[in-house]
Amino acid sequence: MQHERRNISMLMDLYEMTMAHGYFTKQDNTDRVAFDVFYRRNPDKGGFAIFGGLEQVLEYILNLHFDEEDMAYFKSLHLFSDEFLEYLRNFKFIGDVYAFKEGTIIYPNEPIMTIVAPLIDAQIVETAVLTMINHQSLIATKANRIVRAADGRIVSDFGARRAHNVDAAVYGARAAFIGGVNGTATVLAGQQFGIPVNGTMAHSWVMYHDSEYEAFKSYAEVYPDSAVFLVDTYNVLESGVPNAIKVAKDILEPNGHRLKGIRLDSGDLAYLAKQARCMLDDAGMNDCKIMASNSLDEYTISSLLNQGGPIDIFGVGERLITSKTDPVFGAVYKIAGVEKGGVWEPRIKISESVEKITNPGLKQVYRVYNEAGRAIAELLTLPGEVPSTEKPYRYIDPEKPWRELYYENCTFKNMQELMIKGGNQIVPSPTLESIRTYVQEQLAHEIWPEEQRFENPHRHYLDMSPDYYHMKMDLLNRIGRKK
Repeated sequence: MQHERRNISMLMDLYEMTMAHGYFTKQDNTDRVAFDVFYRRNPDKGGFAIFGGLEQVLEYILNLHFDEEDMAYFKSLHLFSDEFLEYLRNFKFIGDVYAFKEGTIIYPNEPIMTIVAPLIDAQIVETAVLTMINHQSLIATKANRIVRAADGRIVSDFGARRAHNVDAAVYGARAAFIGGVNGTATVLAGQQFGIPVNGTMAHSWVMYHDSEYEAFKSYAEVYPDSAVFLVDTYNVLESGVPNAIKVAKDILEPNGHRLKGIRLDSGDLAYLAKQARCMLDDAGMNDCKIMASNSLDEYTISSLLNQGGPIDIFGVGERLITSKTDPVFGAVYKIAGVEKGGVWEPRIKISESVEKITNPGLKQVYRVYNEAGRAIAELLTLPGEVPSTEKPYRYIDPEKPWRELYYENCTFKNMQELMIKGGNQIVPSPTLESIRTYVQEQLAHEIWPEEQRFENPHRHYLDMSPDYYHMKMDLLNRIGRKK
Protein backbone atom coordinates (compact mmCIF):
# COMPACT_ATOMS: atom_id res chain seq x y z
CA MET A 1 0.00 0.00 0.00
CA GLN A 2 2.92 2.35 0.54
CA HIS A 3 3.40 2.77 -3.21
CA GLU A 4 -0.30 3.10 -3.96
CA ARG A 5 -2.12 6.38 -4.41
CA ARG A 6 -2.75 8.44 -1.29
CA ASN A 7 -4.36 11.87 -1.07
CA ILE A 8 -2.52 14.11 1.40
CA SER A 9 -5.66 16.25 1.59
CA MET A 10 -7.01 13.54 3.88
CA LEU A 11 -4.26 14.18 6.43
CA MET A 12 -6.45 15.75 9.09
CA ASP A 13 -7.88 15.16 12.53
CA LEU A 14 -11.52 14.13 12.37
CA TYR A 15 -12.63 17.16 14.37
CA GLU A 16 -11.56 19.43 11.52
CA MET A 17 -14.06 17.77 9.21
CA THR A 18 -16.82 17.53 11.84
CA MET A 19 -16.42 21.26 12.56
CA ALA A 20 -16.37 22.00 8.83
CA HIS A 21 -19.63 20.07 8.46
CA GLY A 22 -21.07 22.05 11.36
CA TYR A 23 -20.06 25.36 9.81
CA PHE A 24 -21.56 24.26 6.50
CA THR A 25 -24.82 23.14 8.11
CA LYS A 26 -25.15 26.42 10.04
CA GLN A 27 -24.22 28.39 6.90
CA ASP A 28 -21.14 29.94 8.53
CA ASN A 29 -18.76 28.72 5.86
CA THR A 30 -18.61 32.03 3.97
CA ASP A 31 -17.18 34.01 6.93
CA ARG A 32 -13.48 34.75 6.57
CA VAL A 33 -11.15 34.04 9.47
CA ALA A 34 -7.46 34.36 10.25
CA PHE A 35 -5.40 31.58 11.84
CA ASP A 36 -1.83 32.10 13.08
CA VAL A 37 0.88 29.43 13.20
CA PHE A 38 3.38 30.00 16.00
CA TYR A 39 5.40 28.03 18.55
CA ARG A 40 6.02 28.68 22.23
CA ARG A 41 9.62 27.64 23.01
CA ASN A 42 12.86 26.92 21.20
CA PRO A 43 14.04 23.29 21.02
CA ASP A 44 16.86 22.25 23.35
CA LYS A 45 16.56 25.58 25.24
CA GLY A 46 18.23 27.25 22.27
CA GLY A 47 18.12 30.89 21.27
CA PHE A 48 16.12 30.46 18.07
CA ALA A 49 14.63 28.00 15.60
CA ILE A 50 14.66 27.66 11.80
CA PHE A 51 11.47 27.77 9.75
CA GLY A 52 11.19 24.66 7.59
CA GLY A 53 8.51 22.91 5.55
CA LEU A 54 6.92 25.92 3.85
CA GLU A 55 7.33 24.57 0.31
CA GLN A 56 5.46 21.39 1.25
CA VAL A 57 2.71 23.39 2.99
CA LEU A 58 2.16 25.52 -0.11
CA GLU A 59 2.10 22.43 -2.37
CA TYR A 60 -0.44 20.80 -0.07
CA ILE A 61 -2.73 23.85 0.03
CA LEU A 62 -2.58 24.42 -3.71
CA ASN A 63 -3.49 20.79 -4.42
CA LEU A 64 -6.15 20.41 -1.73
CA HIS A 65 -9.02 18.31 -3.12
CA PHE A 66 -11.26 15.33 -2.40
CA ASP A 67 -12.06 12.63 -4.93
CA GLU A 68 -14.59 9.82 -5.18
CA GLU A 69 -12.62 7.46 -2.97
CA ASP A 70 -12.45 10.13 -0.29
CA MET A 71 -16.18 10.82 -0.63
CA ALA A 72 -16.93 7.13 -0.16
CA TYR A 73 -14.84 7.02 2.99
CA PHE A 74 -16.49 10.10 4.47
CA LYS A 75 -19.91 8.64 3.65
CA SER A 76 -19.02 5.41 5.44
CA LEU A 77 -18.52 7.33 8.69
CA HIS A 78 -22.22 8.30 8.77
CA LEU A 79 -21.35 11.76 10.07
CA PHE A 80 -21.86 14.03 7.09
CA SER A 81 -24.81 15.11 4.97
CA ASP A 82 -24.97 14.43 1.24
CA GLU A 83 -25.03 18.18 0.63
CA PHE A 84 -21.77 18.63 2.52
CA LEU A 85 -20.13 15.76 0.64
CA GLU A 86 -21.17 17.35 -2.63
CA TYR A 87 -19.58 20.59 -1.42
CA LEU A 88 -16.33 18.73 -0.74
CA ARG A 89 -16.41 17.12 -4.18
CA ASN A 90 -15.84 20.55 -5.78
CA PHE A 91 -13.66 21.95 -3.01
CA LYS A 92 -10.67 24.20 -3.76
CA PHE A 93 -8.79 26.39 -1.30
CA ILE A 94 -9.55 30.04 -2.15
CA GLY A 95 -7.87 31.85 0.72
CA ASP A 96 -4.64 33.76 1.27
CA VAL A 97 -1.45 32.55 2.93
CA TYR A 98 1.07 34.91 4.51
CA ALA A 99 4.34 33.47 5.77
CA PHE A 100 7.95 34.11 6.65
CA LYS A 101 10.39 32.97 3.99
CA GLU A 102 11.43 29.36 4.46
CA GLY A 103 14.75 29.23 6.25
CA THR A 104 14.05 32.32 8.33
CA ILE A 105 15.42 32.37 11.85
CA ILE A 106 12.31 32.40 14.04
CA TYR A 107 11.38 33.02 17.65
CA PRO A 108 8.58 31.96 20.02
CA ASN A 109 5.08 33.45 19.87
CA GLU A 110 5.43 35.29 16.56
CA PRO A 111 3.12 34.34 13.66
CA ILE A 112 5.41 32.57 11.21
CA MET A 113 2.37 31.88 9.03
CA THR A 114 -1.11 33.39 8.84
CA ILE A 115 -3.93 31.86 6.82
CA VAL A 116 -6.77 34.21 5.92
CA ALA A 117 -9.57 32.30 4.26
CA PRO A 118 -13.21 31.22 4.39
CA LEU A 119 -13.84 29.41 7.65
CA ILE A 120 -13.88 25.86 6.27
CA ASP A 121 -10.82 26.45 4.08
CA ALA A 122 -8.83 27.67 7.05
CA GLN A 123 -10.06 25.01 9.45
CA ILE A 124 -9.41 21.81 7.54
CA VAL A 125 -5.74 22.50 6.77
CA GLU A 126 -4.68 22.66 10.43
CA THR A 127 -3.23 19.19 10.94
CA ALA A 128 -1.30 18.96 7.69
CA VAL A 129 0.14 22.47 8.06
CA LEU A 130 1.33 21.73 11.59
CA THR A 131 2.69 18.29 10.67
CA MET A 132 4.90 19.72 7.94
CA ILE A 133 6.08 22.81 9.82
CA ASN A 134 6.63 21.06 13.15
CA HIS A 135 8.70 18.28 11.63
CA GLN A 136 10.94 20.20 9.28
CA SER A 137 11.43 23.18 11.61
CA LEU A 138 12.49 20.79 14.36
CA ILE A 139 14.99 18.87 12.21
CA ALA A 140 16.39 22.00 10.53
CA THR A 141 16.97 23.54 13.96
CA LYS A 142 18.61 20.40 15.34
CA ALA A 143 20.78 20.01 12.26
CA ASN A 144 22.01 23.56 12.56
CA ARG A 145 23.00 23.01 16.17
CA ILE A 146 25.00 19.95 15.10
CA VAL A 147 26.63 21.84 12.22
CA ARG A 148 27.62 24.69 14.54
CA ALA A 149 29.11 22.19 16.98
CA ALA A 150 31.15 20.66 14.14
CA ASP A 151 32.74 24.09 13.62
CA GLY A 152 33.34 23.93 9.87
CA ARG A 153 33.84 20.18 9.56
CA ILE A 154 31.69 18.15 7.18
CA VAL A 155 28.40 16.81 8.56
CA SER A 156 26.30 14.22 6.74
CA ASP A 157 22.81 12.93 7.53
CA PHE A 158 22.95 9.19 8.25
CA GLY A 159 19.52 9.00 9.87
CA ALA A 160 17.07 7.25 7.53
CA ARG A 161 17.10 3.86 9.25
CA ARG A 162 16.28 5.47 12.61
CA ALA A 163 13.66 7.89 11.27
CA HIS A 164 10.00 7.60 12.18
CA ASN A 165 9.07 6.04 8.85
CA VAL A 166 9.65 6.93 5.21
CA ASP A 167 8.42 10.53 5.03
CA ALA A 168 10.33 11.41 8.20
CA ALA A 169 13.53 10.11 6.60
CA VAL A 170 13.09 11.91 3.28
CA TYR A 171 11.73 15.24 4.52
CA GLY A 172 14.05 15.05 7.51
CA ALA A 173 16.97 14.91 5.09
CA ARG A 174 15.55 17.98 3.32
CA ALA A 175 15.24 19.86 6.60
CA ALA A 176 18.72 18.80 7.70
CA PHE A 177 20.16 20.20 4.47
CA ILE A 178 18.38 23.50 5.13
CA GLY A 179 19.93 23.45 8.59
CA GLY A 180 23.40 23.18 7.08
CA VAL A 181 24.46 19.53 6.73
CA ASN A 182 26.59 18.89 3.66
CA GLY A 183 24.77 15.84 2.35
CA THR A 184 22.71 12.77 3.09
CA ALA A 185 23.01 9.02 2.80
CA THR A 186 19.33 8.81 1.87
CA VAL A 187 19.15 8.17 -1.87
CA LEU A 188 15.46 9.05 -2.24
CA ALA A 189 16.08 12.46 -0.67
CA GLY A 190 18.99 12.99 -3.03
CA GLN A 191 16.84 12.09 -6.01
CA GLN A 192 13.81 14.11 -4.90
CA PHE A 193 15.53 17.28 -3.70
CA GLY A 194 18.94 17.30 -5.34
CA ILE A 195 20.79 16.94 -2.02
CA PRO A 196 24.36 15.61 -2.41
CA VAL A 197 24.47 11.92 -1.43
CA ASN A 198 27.36 10.16 0.21
CA GLY A 199 28.19 6.92 1.98
CA THR A 200 30.90 4.37 2.56
CA MET A 201 30.42 0.70 3.41
CA ALA A 202 28.66 -1.26 6.14
CA HIS A 203 30.07 -3.90 8.46
CA SER A 204 28.36 -6.52 6.32
CA TRP A 205 30.79 -5.78 3.46
CA VAL A 206 33.74 -6.50 5.73
CA MET A 207 32.14 -9.56 7.35
CA TYR A 208 31.16 -11.08 3.99
CA HIS A 209 34.77 -11.32 2.87
CA ASP A 210 37.20 -13.89 4.21
CA SER A 211 39.39 -11.22 5.76
CA GLU A 212 39.32 -7.52 6.51
CA TYR A 213 42.24 -6.99 4.13
CA GLU A 214 40.33 -8.71 1.30
CA ALA A 215 37.25 -6.60 2.04
CA PHE A 216 39.20 -3.36 1.80
CA LYS A 217 41.13 -4.55 -1.26
CA SER A 218 37.92 -5.49 -3.08
CA TYR A 219 36.29 -2.14 -2.29
CA ALA A 220 39.38 -0.22 -3.39
CA GLU A 221 39.38 -2.06 -6.73
CA VAL A 222 35.75 -1.06 -7.36
CA TYR A 223 36.01 2.52 -6.00
CA PRO A 224 39.66 3.58 -6.33
CA ASP A 225 38.85 7.31 -6.32
CA SER A 226 36.40 7.36 -3.43
CA ALA A 227 37.45 4.60 -1.04
CA VAL A 228 36.56 5.11 2.63
CA PHE A 229 37.07 2.03 4.82
CA LEU A 230 35.03 1.13 7.91
CA VAL A 231 37.80 0.10 10.30
CA ASP A 232 36.02 -0.99 13.51
CA THR A 233 34.51 -4.37 12.52
CA TYR A 234 37.13 -6.33 14.46
CA ASN A 235 39.78 -4.14 16.09
CA VAL A 236 40.39 -0.56 15.03
CA LEU A 237 44.04 -0.16 15.97
CA GLU A 238 45.29 -3.73 15.63
CA SER A 239 43.67 -4.67 12.33
CA GLY A 240 41.34 -2.02 10.91
CA VAL A 241 43.72 0.90 10.45
CA PRO A 242 46.74 -1.31 9.60
CA ASN A 243 44.73 -3.11 6.91
CA ALA A 244 43.49 0.20 5.54
CA ILE A 245 47.06 1.46 5.29
CA LYS A 246 48.25 -1.79 3.69
CA VAL A 247 45.54 -1.67 1.00
CA ALA A 248 46.37 1.97 0.36
CA LYS A 249 50.01 1.05 -0.16
CA ASP A 250 49.43 -2.23 -2.04
CA ILE A 251 46.50 -1.30 -4.29
CA LEU A 252 45.69 2.40 -4.41
CA GLU A 253 48.99 4.29 -4.43
CA PRO A 254 50.76 2.10 -7.04
CA ASN A 255 47.90 2.97 -9.40
CA GLY A 256 47.95 6.69 -8.69
CA HIS A 257 45.10 6.81 -6.17
CA ARG A 258 44.86 7.87 -2.53
CA LEU A 259 42.76 6.49 0.29
CA LYS A 260 40.06 9.11 0.92
CA GLY A 261 39.27 8.18 4.49
CA ILE A 262 38.49 5.77 7.27
CA ARG A 263 35.33 5.61 9.38
CA LEU A 264 35.03 4.93 13.10
CA ASP A 265 31.61 3.74 14.24
CA SER A 266 32.15 2.52 17.80
CA GLY A 267 34.36 2.76 20.84
CA ASP A 268 36.11 5.79 22.33
CA LEU A 269 36.00 7.95 19.23
CA ALA A 270 38.33 10.67 20.51
CA TYR A 271 41.03 8.21 21.59
CA LEU A 272 40.72 6.03 18.50
CA ALA A 273 40.80 9.04 16.18
CA LYS A 274 43.99 10.33 17.80
CA GLN A 275 45.72 6.98 17.52
CA ALA A 276 44.51 6.43 13.96
CA ARG A 277 45.70 9.90 12.96
CA CYS A 278 49.18 9.15 14.20
CA MET A 279 49.26 5.82 12.33
CA LEU A 280 48.03 7.40 9.09
CA ASP A 281 50.44 10.32 9.34
CA ASP A 282 53.37 7.98 10.04
CA ALA A 283 52.41 6.14 6.83
CA GLY A 284 52.53 9.40 4.85
CA MET A 285 48.77 9.56 4.58
CA ASN A 286 48.19 13.01 6.04
CA ASP A 287 45.44 13.62 3.48
CA CYS A 288 43.37 10.62 4.60
CA LYS A 289 40.28 11.90 6.41
CA ILE A 290 38.80 10.46 9.58
CA MET A 291 35.03 10.11 9.73
CA ALA A 292 33.13 9.37 12.92
CA SER A 293 29.59 8.11 13.37
CA ASN A 294 27.59 6.37 16.14
CA SER A 295 24.90 8.26 18.12
CA LEU A 296 26.34 11.73 17.61
CA ASP A 297 24.71 15.07 18.34
CA GLU A 298 25.89 18.61 19.10
CA TYR A 299 26.89 17.67 22.65
CA THR A 300 28.95 14.59 21.78
CA ILE A 301 30.56 16.38 18.82
CA SER A 302 31.53 19.34 21.02
CA SER A 303 32.98 16.93 23.57
CA LEU A 304 34.99 15.03 20.95
CA LEU A 305 36.46 18.22 19.55
CA ASN A 306 37.19 19.62 23.01
CA GLN A 307 39.18 16.45 23.68
CA GLY A 308 41.25 17.14 20.58
CA GLY A 309 39.71 14.39 18.49
CA PRO A 310 41.15 14.86 14.95
CA ILE A 311 37.85 14.11 13.22
CA ASP A 312 37.20 15.64 9.80
CA ILE A 313 33.70 14.34 8.99
CA PHE A 314 30.70 13.48 11.15
CA GLY A 315 27.98 11.08 10.06
CA VAL A 316 25.01 11.90 12.28
CA GLY A 317 22.02 9.59 12.43
CA GLU A 318 19.33 8.92 15.02
CA ARG A 319 19.89 11.97 17.21
CA LEU A 320 19.55 14.25 14.20
CA ILE A 321 16.67 12.64 12.31
CA THR A 322 14.57 12.26 15.49
CA SER A 323 15.93 15.31 17.34
CA LYS A 324 16.34 12.87 20.19
CA THR A 325 17.20 15.36 22.93
CA ASP A 326 14.04 17.42 22.30
CA PRO A 327 11.74 15.67 19.83
CA VAL A 328 8.67 17.95 19.79
CA PHE A 329 8.64 21.38 18.12
CA GLY A 330 5.20 22.36 19.36
CA ALA A 331 3.90 24.81 16.76
CA VAL A 332 0.18 25.49 17.17
CA TYR A 333 -2.63 26.81 14.95
CA LYS A 334 -4.90 29.33 16.64
CA ILE A 335 -7.71 31.52 15.36
CA ALA A 336 -6.76 35.20 15.64
CA GLY A 337 -9.65 37.03 14.00
CA VAL A 338 -13.06 36.78 12.34
CA GLU A 339 -14.39 39.08 9.63
CA LYS A 340 -17.93 40.30 10.32
CA GLY A 341 -19.57 42.63 7.82
CA GLY A 342 -16.22 43.59 6.36
CA VAL A 343 -14.75 44.42 9.80
CA TRP A 344 -12.17 42.21 11.46
CA GLU A 345 -12.87 41.27 15.06
CA PRO A 346 -9.92 39.94 17.08
CA ARG A 347 -10.10 36.61 18.89
CA ILE A 348 -7.95 35.56 21.85
CA LYS A 349 -7.41 32.31 23.72
CA ILE A 350 -7.12 32.73 27.48
CA SER A 351 -5.52 30.16 29.74
CA GLU A 352 -4.57 29.70 33.37
CA SER A 353 -1.06 29.35 31.95
CA VAL A 354 -0.06 32.87 30.97
CA GLU A 355 2.30 31.63 28.26
CA LYS A 356 -0.68 30.06 26.48
CA ILE A 357 -2.60 33.34 26.09
CA THR A 358 -2.50 34.11 22.37
CA ASN A 359 -1.72 37.35 20.54
CA PRO A 360 -5.05 38.31 18.95
CA GLY A 361 -6.19 39.89 15.73
CA LEU A 362 -4.70 40.61 12.35
CA LYS A 363 -1.18 41.84 12.87
CA GLN A 364 2.16 42.57 11.30
CA VAL A 365 5.45 41.27 12.62
CA TYR A 366 8.59 43.29 12.07
CA ARG A 367 12.18 42.33 12.75
CA VAL A 368 14.08 45.21 14.30
CA TYR A 369 17.71 45.81 13.30
CA ASN A 370 20.31 48.07 14.86
CA GLU A 371 22.73 50.25 12.91
CA ALA A 372 25.13 47.33 12.49
CA GLY A 373 22.41 45.18 10.90
CA ARG A 374 21.97 42.87 13.89
CA ALA A 375 18.44 41.75 14.75
CA ILE A 376 17.61 43.02 18.25
CA ALA A 377 13.90 42.17 18.65
CA GLU A 378 10.59 41.28 17.01
CA LEU A 379 7.75 43.83 16.99
CA LEU A 380 4.03 43.13 16.66
CA THR A 381 1.87 45.95 15.29
CA LEU A 382 -1.65 46.46 14.06
CA PRO A 383 -2.21 46.07 10.29
CA GLY A 384 -1.02 49.12 8.42
CA GLU A 385 1.22 50.40 11.21
CA VAL A 386 4.62 51.45 9.91
CA PRO A 387 7.23 52.00 12.64
CA SER A 388 8.98 55.34 12.30
CA THR A 389 12.68 55.41 11.46
CA GLU A 390 12.84 59.22 11.54
CA LYS A 391 12.71 59.51 15.33
CA PRO A 392 12.89 57.19 18.35
CA TYR A 393 10.03 54.71 18.13
CA ARG A 394 8.21 53.87 21.36
CA TYR A 395 7.40 50.23 21.95
CA ILE A 396 6.09 48.13 24.83
CA ASP A 397 7.67 45.10 26.43
CA PRO A 398 4.51 43.08 27.27
CA GLU A 399 6.24 41.55 30.28
CA LYS A 400 7.16 44.98 31.69
CA PRO A 401 4.60 47.36 30.19
CA TRP A 402 5.34 50.15 32.68
CA ARG A 403 8.77 50.83 31.19
CA GLU A 404 9.31 53.72 28.77
CA LEU A 405 11.18 52.06 25.89
CA TYR A 406 12.30 53.31 22.45
CA TYR A 407 14.07 51.94 19.41
CA GLU A 408 16.64 54.46 18.18
CA ASN A 409 18.51 54.43 14.87
CA CYS A 410 16.83 51.15 13.95
CA THR A 411 15.34 49.72 10.78
CA PHE A 412 12.31 47.46 10.49
CA LYS A 413 11.65 44.53 8.18
CA ASN A 414 8.11 43.22 7.64
CA MET A 415 8.58 39.48 7.99
CA GLN A 416 5.40 38.02 6.48
CA GLU A 417 4.99 37.85 2.71
CA LEU A 418 1.82 37.05 0.76
CA MET A 419 2.56 33.61 -0.70
CA ILE A 420 -0.88 32.48 -1.89
CA LYS A 421 -3.65 34.90 -2.89
CA GLY A 422 -7.15 33.67 -3.62
CA GLY A 423 -5.88 30.09 -3.83
CA ASN A 424 -3.08 30.87 -6.31
CA GLN A 425 0.63 30.97 -5.54
CA ILE A 426 2.09 34.41 -6.31
CA VAL A 427 5.63 33.96 -4.96
CA PRO A 428 7.69 31.14 -6.54
CA SER A 429 9.32 28.67 -4.18
CA PRO A 430 13.09 29.19 -3.91
CA THR A 431 15.62 26.44 -4.53
CA LEU A 432 16.66 24.27 -1.61
CA GLU A 433 20.23 25.51 -1.95
CA SER A 434 19.09 29.15 -1.70
CA ILE A 435 17.06 28.37 1.45
CA ARG A 436 20.16 26.78 2.99
CA THR A 437 22.29 29.80 2.03
CA TYR A 438 19.67 32.15 3.51
CA VAL A 439 20.01 30.38 6.86
CA GLN A 440 23.78 30.70 6.78
CA GLU A 441 23.68 34.40 5.86
CA GLN A 442 21.31 35.26 8.69
CA LEU A 443 23.45 33.47 11.25
CA ALA A 444 26.61 35.10 9.95
CA HIS A 445 25.36 38.66 9.69
CA GLU A 446 22.05 39.22 11.49
CA ILE A 447 21.75 36.92 14.50
CA TRP A 448 23.83 37.72 17.57
CA PRO A 449 26.52 35.16 18.44
CA GLU A 450 25.14 35.30 21.97
CA GLU A 451 21.84 33.88 20.68
CA GLN A 452 23.71 31.02 19.00
CA ARG A 453 25.42 29.56 22.05
CA PHE A 454 24.03 26.29 23.40
CA GLU A 455 24.05 27.17 27.10
CA ASN A 456 21.93 30.07 28.37
CA PRO A 457 21.62 31.85 25.01
CA HIS A 458 20.67 35.51 24.90
CA ARG A 459 16.91 35.97 24.75
CA HIS A 460 15.40 37.59 21.68
CA TYR A 461 12.43 39.73 22.74
CA LEU A 462 8.96 39.98 21.25
CA ASP A 463 7.77 43.56 21.69
CA MET A 464 4.53 45.31 20.75
CA SER A 465 3.54 48.68 19.39
CA PRO A 466 1.51 50.70 21.90
CA ASP A 467 -1.61 50.43 19.72
CA TYR A 468 -1.32 46.66 19.40
CA TYR A 469 -0.62 46.20 23.10
CA HIS A 470 -3.63 48.30 24.11
CA MET A 471 -5.87 46.40 21.67
CA LYS A 472 -4.83 43.14 23.35
CA MET A 473 -5.34 44.52 26.86
CA ASP A 474 -8.75 45.97 25.97
CA LEU A 475 -9.81 42.61 24.59
CA LEU A 476 -8.63 40.81 27.74
CA ASN A 477 -10.46 43.33 29.95
CA ARG A 478 -13.71 42.96 28.00
CA ILE A 479 -13.57 39.20 28.26
CA GLY A 480 -12.73 39.44 31.95
CA ARG A 481 -15.76 41.65 32.62
CA LYS A 482 -18.02 39.16 30.82
CA LYS A 483 -16.93 36.46 33.25
